[in-house]
Amino acid sequence: MKNINKPSTSIKNWAMDDRPREKLLHKGPVNLSDSELLAILINNGNKEKSAVDLAKEILQMGNNNLNELGKFSLQEYQRIKGIGLAKAITIAAAIELGRRRQLAPFLKKTVFRKSEDIAEFIRTSMKDYTYEVFGVVYLNRSNKVNHFEIISSGGISGTVVDTRIILKKAIEHGATSIVLCHNHPSGNIKPSKADEELTKKIKEAAKYHDIEVIDHIIVSEEGYFSFSDDGIL
Repeated sequence: MKNINKPSTSIKNWAMDDRPREKLLHKGPVNLSDSELLAILINNGNKEKSAVDLAKEILQMGNNNLNELGKFSLQEYQRIKGIGLAKAITIAAAIELGRRRQLAPFLKKTVFRKSEDIAEFIRTSMKDYTYEVFGVVYLNRSNKVNHFEIISSGGISGTVVDTRIILKKAIEHGATSIVLCHNHPSGNIKPSKADEELTKKIKEAAKYHDIEVIDHIIVSEEGYFSFSDDGIL
């Protein structure tokens, strides 16, 4: 028999001070929990769960670590009952805005003076990939970032990294030097023989266009490895 006295999950029935939108309006976003902020993006729940309940489920998917949420695909978000495509897209867009906000200070730097600086930029750019990707940072004469782009994905040993594309884009963006980079989702940051051979190949080709390969950086959640710092470039 249906329980007609079952309370509604709607946030509209909550006390005014407990509603995420009203709480943000009167107390500011800093006073909201992660689940409350996420609930505002979700906007509404379903018959069984409020938007806050759904937000808590999403956070649990990432072990309550916001950094993990960026690794989920739209399909993975939709595995939660009550999260459709529109809600999944809203969440993904908000996470991407957060990532770009993190990158903004790096892009405003006048110059990258050491591998540590640019490695942090690369780690922030690549941290949400759960598979290997290969990218290039294009720098001008002042070592300021002109452009950053993922060139290929799927793993260096199994993916063709086209040197011509790398150099073509360097010319298009007026780069005088480039930093090669890729991630190791496994956590191991040591370069393979294939990594070293690829670096040498691109470096030699770049010389003919007066473009210098100043580093190749491998990043993971554990840290980074710089070919230049290690003396193997």
